[in-house]
Amino acid sequence: MTRDYSKFLPPAGSSPLPKRAPSPLQMLGWKPFFSQQTDVDTLATTPPVRVTEVHRSGLRVLGDGIDTTIPPGPEATVGDWFLLDRTNPANSILLDRISLFERRAAGHDRKRQMIAANVDTVFIVTSCNRDFNVARLERFVALAFEAQVTPVILLTKADLCDDTAPYLDDARAISNRVVVEALNAKSAEPADKLAGWCTPGQTVAFLGSSGVGKSTLVNALFQRSVADTGAVREDDNRGRHTTTHRQLHFTPDGCAVLDTPGMRELQLTDVEDGIAEVFDDLVTLAGQCRFNDCAHETEPGCAVRKALDAGEIDAPRLARWRKLAAEERFNTSTLAQRKAHDRSFQKVVKSAQKHKKR
Repeated sequence: MTRDYSKFLPPAGSSPLPKRAPSPLQMLGWKPFFSQQTDVDTLATTPPVRVTEVHRSGLRVLGDGIDTTIPPGPEATVGDWFLLDRTNPANSILLDRISLFERRAAGHDRKRQMIAANVDTVFIVTSCNRDFNVARLERFVALAFEAQVTPVILLTKADLCDDTAPYLDDARAISNRVVVEALNAKSAEPADKLAGWCTPGQTVAFLGSSGVGKSTLVNALFQRSVADTGAVREDDNRGRHTTTHRQLHFTPDGCAVLDTPGMRELQLTDVEDGIAEVFDDLVTLAGQCRFNDCAHETEPGCAVRKALDAGEIDAPRLARWRKLAAEERFNTSTLAQRKAHDRSFQKVVKSAQKHKKR
């Protein structure tokens, strides 16, 4: 039976129904995904709040008529949502995330460092100068694919470059799923070119090295200064850290914009699927090799080597894929070993405490 939906439509010639204005929570990025983790009674007693800044002393959170600080937590990062316990803020409940950016932290302990949560679009920013690096861009794109966040590559300082075509071609060759835009961060271009991603209720983040114009782009979206900016060094085109911590800013129409400190080094961990998506053509070829554990070096029946010898794939790109995959396996395994060691150590501590009490 064909159902008649015409009765639900406005009469011919009538004005369309007015759009409902977003609520204060929706202006902060609240979505049905988070609502499904709550109920009416819960919202009345523990209102939702979003982390906008992370400091050693605490987490700044915003909600509907709420602007306060709660105790810091090792599992929280900028963009997270909590159900606020007003009586005891330390007992606030962290909600499940839509997405999470994390990397392997610098140092020998190889801990994970969370970058941001609940991001919808990530603008990967680089410059049309010596900062441009395909290998680094591939890392950021793999990170975005793993988090199931839409990546967009932005090439800044286009106004200072004689020819942006080589930069655009190299960036677009990374993945046909990634939009690439060249722009002048100090002009009116950002507000126009990025408008499609910066809609009410969306959360966007800017990631990239220092001095590439992330904070300048943030200011361009707001059409006023909300983030500190600085000049690059003339001798090597490298920027100085002007953004010292991650912070969410909110546009008047309700788009959350995250500015981050520069990251020249991005060590990946637990991003096997993201890397596979960036290098999907090479992964497909590897699946055609005679041996499942083919190292793509001298093994007989290697489809990857055959394609390389035939000039069908790029040797430098193949080398970057192998390096990135090996790094990811190493970082992931060492982190797993550290977790196992930490669990064993905690068991020893608890056992010793029980023995002491006895």
